[in-house]
Amino acid sequence: MTMNVLIIGYVWPEPKSSAAGSNMLSLIKLFRQQDWQVTFASPAELSMHMADLAMLNVPTQSIALNDSSFDQYISELAPDIVVFDRYMMEEQFAWRVEKNCPSALRILQSEDLHFLRQARHKALKQHRDIQQEDWHSDYAKREIAAILRCDLTFIISSAEMKLLQEQFNIDPALLQHAPFMVENISSNEIDTLPTFEQRTDFISIGSFRHEPNWDAVLWLYKEIWPKIRKRLPQASIRVCGSYPPKKATQLHNPKIGFYVKGWVEDAQHEMQQARVCLAPLRFGAGLKGKLIDAMQAGTPNVTSTIGVEAMSCIPRLEYSSESRVSVDGGEATLTDEAKNTLPWSGYIEDDVDSFVEQAVALYSDSTAWQQAQQNGFQIINQIYDAEVIGKALIDRINNVLQHLGQHRLNNFTGAMLRHHSLKSTQYMSQWIEEKNKHKVEPES
Repeated sequence: MTMNVLIIGYVWPEPKSSAAGSNMLSLIKLFRQQDWQVTFASPAELSMHMADLAMLNVPTQSIALNDSSFDQYISELAPDIVVFDRYMMEEQFAWRVEKNCPSALRILQSEDLHFLRQARHKALKQHRDIQQEDWHSDYAKREIAAILRCDLTFIISSAEMKLLQEQFNIDPALLQHAPFMVENISSNEIDTLPTFEQRTDFISIGSFRHEPNWDAVLWLYKEIWPKIRKRLPQASIRVCGSYPPKKATQLHNPKIGFYVKGWVEDAQHEMQQARVCLAPLRFGAGLKGKLIDAMQAGTPNVTSTIGVEAMSCIPRLEYSSESRVSVDGGEATLTDEAKNTLPWSGYIEDDVDSFVEQAVALYSDSTAWQQAQQNGFQIINQIYDAEVIGKALIDRINNVLQHLGQHRLNNFTGAMLRHHSLKSTQYMSQWIEEKNKHKVEPES
């Protein structure tokens, strides 16, 4: 059955800038493959690196925050499904969606758990482990409230699925494990990649607007790279990523082989030329697009425990009838729990000296390098198969749509939150809109 889908984006998708942008584009393509009509709307300003959605026959619409013009827009569009790109968009627009299109399926695309990233960042800055009160932050309350208010939430990481259910008792009927969707790597494609001998130097990649990436670059520059350079005096590192600020470009130092390249048009080409990818992430959440890029390019990596979290876990994406929407009020069962972990495509280290040691070893040992490369191909083909994951997502959406009335009755907490919190959001938005109408323009 043809569906009319509206995606409300926090930003316009930039697949060449961030993993979130690439993931959103994959979701759009999946919907279009079902012959569903997709419209992408956002209150964000247009960006220089945004995807050309017109090429996918996806209309776009700029929308305003705290403005009743959206009510008329969505009423005329009359979508069957509305996807909120991150919880902030759910907070802003969900009450208007429910008011004007109450029967539309409401899906939250979380990208990653923002409150988890914030909790880890706070603990890192205070040089301590995460404590229970870190989980109960304002970010957590807002994000989890959005999850409960929606009919379904896409969760990218199996570790985050587990956290939501065990720490916050979220009903698995409200969650869908949705890792990156990547095309399989064929043997012919592998044969065309540069060999160990044809590659040189290290690479680090990631948008500079993402705090974990900037922290990783600083850690590399200050503590890790000087020790690698001492062991490998001819080696260099290329630091790539969109939107580099001046504080990042000032780290560019050819004398020590530290090259800050910033934006690159073809990240895959850059990755394929490098021998080893370095991703010393000290905090973060979700899955790491840079490591997907590295494995696709056949580039082994050295990363951290945070970097590898849930990346090589084999999920169970199939759903039995018992694990779908329970129409009799029974308990839905989680089938996304990781059962196995594949060998990693490189090394995992959190200590600086150990990180350096493994980076040098991987860079210098062709046998270890080739094994790590093969591990990466196996991870891509077994865990991130776009066809398998895409089918699971579409099946789940169709199943929830089929039983939407009962599904919502089973989620009393979500209904209660919509009754209370969205009313306050609604009144605040209407107050801001009214205030803006009477704003006095300054005299020229």
